Amino acid sequence: MSDFEERLRQAIERGNQKGKEAGRDEALRREELERLRRLHTQYRLELSEQIEKVVRSLADYVPGFRYETVFGEGGWGAACFRDNLRMQAGVRRSEYSRLEIAVRPFHELAVLDLHAKGTIANREVLVRTLFQPITEASLDPFRKAIDSWALQYAELLSTHGG
Repeated sequence: MSDFEERLRQAIERGNQKGKEAGRDEALRREELERLRRLHTQYRLELSEQIEKVVRSLADYVPGFRYETVFGEGGWGAACFRDNLRMQAGVRRSEYSRLEIAVRPFHELAVLDLHAKGTIANREVLVRTLFQPITEASLDPFRKAIDSWALQYAELLSTHGG
């Protein structure tokens, strides 16, 4: 076998080895991503229950509010809302109020992401976000944020005459 043929054989072996290593690395990456996805789902389910309880309580407590479950591209959680019809100087005006709290869907950044948005009388009055890497996430701050954001919204709504 010539020197070139020996180097060619070694180059092919190195290429095969690199291909196997890359395949193993990709498999490990996919396994880790799937593990993080499962952990996100577990956290999302736990937080969704808390969100549902808090938002449903708000909807039950404040007259005219209706409750709805939120799920889809924007995340999983709950919302409560109402439409008010106001008469001002003989002019009818529709005012929309809504609070939505949701856990955003899993994405490759692997963070647990909680989002809240509140509107009172057509004006956005509350936007909050809390996120942590899934591997470091503790649910306690998320649970506290859910309660706190709902209470902040209720106070703002009451201030507005809601």
